[in-house]
Amino acid sequence: MDSSSSGTTSSTIQTSSGPEESLMEQRKRKRMLSNRESARRSRMKKQKLLDDLTAQVNQLKKENNEIVTSVSITTQHYLTVEAENSVLRAQLDELSHRLDSLNDIIGFLDNTDNGISSNVLSSGPESDDFLVNHINMNMFYMNQPLMASSDALLY
Repeated sequence: MDSSSSGTTSSTIQTSSGPEESLMEQRKRKRMLSNRESARRSRMKKQKLLDDLTAQVNQLKKENNEIVTSVSITTQHYLTVEAENSVLRAQLDELSHRLDSLNDIIGFLDNTDNGISSNVLSSGPESDDFLVNHINMNMFYMNQPLMASSDALLY
């Protein structure tokens, strides 16, 4: 390094005197050391920035994985609740149908008790069949548990 730098300074040496040459060499060496130190600080600063960004990437990846897991769990809960809602809707429909049938029977019996349908009951076997069928159908429903599952309701 000194040999190459002395080659470039030899032309300067020829034009400058002894003490000035020493002062210029000192300034040059001081500037070189300062530049080296500045370059070292710059590399350290870049490395620190790279390390900080790498840590931030890792933290963001971790947070992203947590969010993906949370979304997956929430989606699973949503699907479970949707399936339960479908079962409950089916049960509501079944119970509404039973209630309507029971209300029809009560209305028919009330009309019979009031004498409104006494002619219908005594008019023939068709009216008896209606009443018996209606009562039998509702007795069938009353003895049956509500059966609905989310698997049966998927379309």
